[in-house]
Amino acid sequence: MAAVIRDLAEVNAELQEQKERADTVDFKMITFSLGGKDYAVDIMNVKEIAKADKFTYVPNAASFVRGVYNLRGDIIPIIDLRIFFHLPADKKQDGMENMLILRIEDRVYGTIVDKIHRVLGINSEQIQPPHPIFGDINVKYISGVVEKQGDLFIILDVIRIFTQSEEDKAKPRGQAIQASAGPAPDDFYPVPAATAGIGPAAASAPAYQESDLQFIKESLLALKRFTTGPFNDVWVGKRFLEWTTTHGGSDIQLKNAADADEFLRTFPSPCTGTFWSDDYAATFKAVLPDMPSNSIQVWNLGCGKGYETYSLACILKSRYPNGHVKIWANDSDIMAISSAPNMSFDLEDVPEYCREFMTKGKTGYSFSQAIRDSILFEYHDVLNENPLPELDIILGRDLVSFLAEQQQGKIMADFSEKLKTRGLIVLGANEELPENEWIPVGKGSVSAFMRA
Repeated sequence: MAAVIRDLAEVNAELQEQKERADTVDFKMITFSLGGKDYAVDIMNVKEIAKADKFTYVPNAASFVRGVYNLRGDIIPIIDLRIFFHLPADKKQDGMENMLILRIEDRVYGTIVDKIHRVLGINSEQIQPPHPIFGDINVKYISGVVEKQGDLFIILDVIRIFTQSEEDKAKPRGQAIQASAGPAPDDFYPVPAATAGIGPAAASAPAYQESDLQFIKESLLALKRFTTGPFNDVWVGKRFLEWTTTHGGSDIQLKNAADADEFLRTFPSPCTGTFWSDDYAATFKAVLPDMPSNSIQVWNLGCGKGYETYSLACILKSRYPNGHVKIWANDSDIMAISSAPNMSFDLEDVPEYCREFMTKGKTGYSFSQAIRDSILFEYHDVLNENPLPELDIILGRDLVSFLAEQQQGKIMADFSEKLKTRGLIVLGANEELPENEWIPVGKGSVSAFMRA
């Protein structure tokens, strides 16, 4: 009995010690909301709280830069965190924006948020490591999550958002923007270093236009992470010539993300984000070669919600009826990839070539077991290790152009290593591979290549 009493005493003492630790406040944070969720930053990085409605526009700045603001004689950049994180914004009736004025090292920034709540004190031991499901923003910008009074707060790592690593600072500026965790202080103003020369299609343009083209390339990198180079230089040159016929003077420049989106409007491949149309599927099928084996291994990068992958699976089953098809479908969007395996549809929403592979269920039509068994959907960042077997087909439409130059080199090395001798690479409709290394075998808007 005495031993039991001692044990209970030890348990009570431990519980009391835990309570005292939880009650100890050694970390204070300012809480606020973005896109309907609760966030926080370390109060040590907050200089003050402010409201403002008039910012001075900065030409050619990044899309998330609202302008600059005179804070009692100091001119500071104003960053809209909602735009930076691609979150919806609350519309202010009076036009006044809520701002956290942050001090990061020796620099001051104004950051626009939806609402600023209060100061909370917590014990730092309560902070848990971040996880992708806790927010709508990239986990690399999150230092931790904590629950307080029944509310869950996502703590932003503002140091990482607003500064570069020493390794990135040593890189050429254009590469550093792509590789850094967040925008460098100087990147709130245009523009990054050039990453490619003048495209062949623009070689005959007047000399004064070459600098304009170069500026557009730099702006595409800064505003949309679109890297111009050998994969897309021909398209960029042609698009630039089209652009100059409808834009002139200062309008030729890309001033913001909307301008960059308009410039890139014709770049995406057909049927992006949807089932492939019957016409596109027929063209793609015509490009597929005879396979030396009944085992057909395919890698589908950037598969999104799976529409492209299901289209591809149906085409392959039709082209190789006796083949054993295996598709590794990867995407870094965890929400999209998680819903891909179990989708159901109305039959009229599915293209004709897919319908023979559909079965009717309680909630609509879904793909047959044979099609679903041929696909392995995985949440995966292709810039990490890609443990795959030798491949017959690699499908990565419109992906390479949105990688940094160094990342493009890595992914192409992966392609070369994993592709079989007579294997097929399919890129975006406006992407291409060097003809001295690869043989174009595509038709129409299907940009396909075999090793030379």
